[in-house]
Amino acid sequence: MASIKQFQVTFDCADPEAVARFWCEVLGYVVPPPPEGFATWDDFNRSLPPERQGSAFACIDPTGVGPRLFFQRVPEGKVVKNRVHLDVRAGTGLVGEERLAALEAECARLVALGAVRVRLLPADDENESCIVMQDIEGNEFCLD
Repeated sequence: MASIKQFQVTFDCADPEAVARFWCEVLGYVVPPPPEGFATWDDFNRSLPPERQGSAFACIDPTGVGPRLFFQRVPEGKVVKNRVHLDVRAGTGLVGEERLAALEAECARLVALGAVRVRLLPADDENESCIVMQDIEGNEFCLD
C-alpha cells in the first residue's frame, strides 16, 4: 500500500478569503493562480452560482514544502475549542529569554494582522514557552 505524501489543512469559517489572506501573512504563503481561463479569482468567483460565490479560498506555500490550506464557508459559527490546531514555529531552537523574546516579537506582528493573544504558557520541566493565540475568526493556534 502506498503512503500519502501530500495533504491539505481545511478550515471551516465565515469569510474564507479574509481568513486565507490572514494565514498567507502569518506563514508567508501565497494565493495560487486562478483556474485556467480566468484572469483573476474575482472573475472565477463571478462565474459561480450566487450560492457558491465566496464559499472557498486557498493559499499555498510558495516553496511547495508546506501543506495547502483550504478555507470553506460554513453556516455555523465557531462554538468550542478546536480539536486540531496549527503550531506556528517562531522559536524553534531557542530557549529561555531568547525564545520568549522571539515569540513576543512574532506575537506583536500577528496581533497587528488581527490575531488575538490568549495567554502565555510559560516553560516548565517538559516544554518551552509558547503563546496561545486566535486567528481573525477565533480559531486557536500556538506560537511556539
